[in-house]
Amino acid sequence: QLQLVESGGGLVQPGGSLRLSCAASGFTLVYYDIGWFRQAPGKEREGLSCISNSDGTTYYADSVKGRFTMSRDNALNTVYLQMNSLKVEDTAVYYCAARWPGAGWTLSPRQYENWGQGTQVTVSS
Repeated sequence: QLQLVESGGGLVQPGGSLRLSCAASGFTLVYYDIGWFRQAPGKEREGLSCISNSDGTTYYADSVKGRFTMSRDNALNTVYLQMNSLKVEDTAVYYCAARWPGAGWTLSPRQYENWGQGTQVTVSS
């Protein structure tokens, strides 16, 4: 059974950093496109970054470009999201998701079939 488990969320002050992990079981991450998403209360789910299955290229939404970095450890079957210079508006539940590769890359949540349960990130002083 395909499963994704996020971890690493928590409370951090503005300007701080967190690293989120997304561990996969039941499938091999490298064969899928993997994305990171977040959803704040009362807002739609937002795509943040994704990594291509084919060559590991990463893509980022403008809202996090230059602050967040996505990476993949094939040996551990895990992807990460390093988040730096965190802002209060980054507060949300963060999710990872997988999709069977399609044409091109996408940050649209609707294109991802398999989701983790999410991890809460709170940025507050």
